[in-house]
Formats: sequence, structure tokens, C-alpha cells
Amino acid sequence: MRILTIMIFCFSIFGFSQNTQLFEEANALYNNGKYAEAIDKYEVILKSDVHSAELYFNLANANYKLNNIAPSVYYYEKALLLDPKDKEIKNNLAFAQNMTIDAIDKVPDVGFSRIIKNLVNTFSADIWATIAIFGVFIFVILFLLYHFAQATSRKRLAFVISTICLFMACVSVAMAFQKTRLDNRDNPAIVFAQESRVKADPNTSSEEVFRLHEGTKVQVLDNYQDWSKIQLSDNSIGWIRAQDIKLLSDF
Repeated sequence: MRILTIMIFCFSIFGFSQNTQLFEEANALYNNGKYAEAIDKYEVILKSDVHSAELYFNLANANYKLNNIAPSVYYYEKALLLDPKDKEIKNNLAFAQNMTIDAIDKVPDVGFSRIIKNLVNTFSADIWATIAIFGVFIFVILFLLYHFAQATSRKRLAFVISTICLFMACVSVAMAFQKTRLDNRDNPAIVFAQESRVKADPNTSSEEVFRLHEGTKVQVLDNYQDWSKIQLSDNSIGWIRAQDIKLLSDF
């Protein structure tokens, strides 16, 4: 067992060293303007199941230099998933998106819905759950203090604060469930087909509702056989060939 562990460790070190060398070679090819060859090197690293924001960013840059619209948008988006706060990724993604043909308006969230959504997205579901547990813990402590305290002022203070903590715990639980629901519904994909006919129903004889072109971002709502039900940022819905899109969640 110990020998097996040592062997696995050695292979891991060897694989890491090999990928580092490939990454440096790909970067050198990119700097020399050999973008297609650099892409081949980066993709070899991806096939070894290595994923990083830097790798996807460089791969996107190389595709952008070759005017490969869909791959550049796709890999910038994947880099942003791994490093959501990186400004350089966001800026380059905006440049890549400017190459796309489809101009789709985004329906903004307004009023109470916008406030709730912004509040829910403040933290991850795990953090909301942690806040709920902490709120319940404080509630229990203060409730016991209320029960055993003799002074009326202390009882009143413990009761008020414990009630607030319980309320915060309940709200946090609701936020955790809502955040989980939003995350589960978030299933973005990028159109890779040069032009794709989006249908009203998942079959070729169905009515065409609109057309999409490479690089456009969509949300996948459902799947049926070799079709995917998608929604655009303007809330338009239709069915597209599954082979025409690539999910950003695929790593």
C-alpha cells in the first residue's frame, strides 16, 4: 500500500512537471505569434484534467488572436468562473463579446425582485447556512439566559435579542435555499455553431422562432434527446440542437 502511494505521488509530480513545461512552451509560442500551435499545447494540458483560470485565460487569448469567436468567449467565461473578480478577464471577455453578431437586450430585475436577488447573491449558500446555525446558537444561549435571569431588564433584553437572532436565522435559511435554487438554475452555455436555428419545439419540423450565432451566451433550461431548451437574456425561449452549444459547467 505504501509503495502504491509513493508511485501515485511520483506520477503526480511527473504530470505536474510535464504540464508546467507544456504551459511554458505554449506561452512562448503565443508570444511568438504562433497562436494555433499555442492552442494545441494548452489543449493537451486540459486533456490531463488540469483546470485553472490562467490556463483558460491564455487559451481564450490565443483564440481571440485568431478571431475564433465562440472558443474565445467560452474560455474567457470559464476563466471567469474560476476567478470571478479578475478585471483583466472581464475586460477581455467584453472585447470578445463585441465580435458576436447577436445583440440581445438584457431584461433587468426591478423593484423588490432586484433587492431580494442582490441580497441572496451577497453570500454563498454555505455562508448563509453558517449564519443560520450561528443565529440559532445565539438564540439558544439567550433563551437560557432569559429563562434563568431574575432581573426584569435582563429578561427583556435577552428576549428581544434572542427573537432578533431567531428571525435572522430563519431569514438566512430562506436565503440559503433561494441561493441554492438560483445556482441550480444557472446553467450557461455558449453557442458554437456559426448559425443555429432555434425551434419552438424539439424537432426539425417545428417552427423557427429565431436564429443564434457563434459566441452567444444562453441559459440551458432543459434537455430532450439531442435538443436543449434555452433562454436568452431578453427571456426569449426556444429549442436548439445540443451539439450547437457547449456548457460552461463542463470541466
